[in-house]
Amino acid sequence: MAECDDKKPYKKVLKKITKQRLKNIGLYYLKRFESSVDNLRQVLKKRVNDYARQNPDFDKHQAYSWIEELLADFESWKYLDDNRYAEMKITDYLNAGKPERYIKNKLKQKGIAEDTVTDILQNKEYNLKEMALKLARKKRIGPFRESEESRRTNRQKDMGTLIRAGFDYDVVCEVLDLNAEDCTDDEYGKGLF
Repeated sequence: MAECDDKKPYKKVLKKITKQRLKNIGLYYLKRFESSVDNLRQVLKKRVNDYARQNPDFDKHQAYSWIEELLADFESWKYLDDNRYAEMKITDYLNAGKPERYIKNKLKQKGIAEDTVTDILQNKEYNLKEMALKLARKKRIGPFRESEESRRTNRQKDMGTLIRAGFDYDVVCEVLDLNAEDCTDDEYGKGLF
C-alpha cells in the first residue's frame, strides 16, 4: 500500500513547438472546424503558452511571430475567411432562433467585427417573432406550456428566459400573449422545426 503513496502525478510532456508544428496544429484544427482568424490565433497561442510553461527557456515571442505568418498564409490560401465564418455562424444561429444581440456577442467573442455582423444580418431575412416562438416551443414556455394555469404562474419566468436569450421586451410580450391555438397556424408553424 505504501507504493501508491510514492507515485507522483503524471505530467504530460508536450512536443517541441516549431513553425512546422504550429502549421500542422492549425491545419488540423481547420480540417475539423471553421474558424475566424482571431479564434485560430487564440488556439495556437494557447498551445505556445502551454509549451512555454513547461519550458521556461522557450522564446514565446518568436512563436507568436510564426503564428502571425501562418495566419497570413492561411488567409491567402483561403483556409481562413472571417466573412465566410460569420456568414455560416449567423445562418446557424438564425436557424436556431437566436436573436441579433446574441449573435453579435458570440461573434464578437470570436473576433469578428461588429460592422461585418451588422452587414450580414441586414442581408438576411428573419422574423424576430418567429425566432422567439421557435425558442418558446423548444423550451415549452409561454403559449407552449401544458396548461393555462401554468402559463399564468410562470409568465415572469418565461419572460426572463426570452429576454435573457436576447429578445426585445416588445417581442417577448407579443409572444407570451399568443394563444396556443394561434401558434399552430401555418403563419407561425412553418419553419419552427
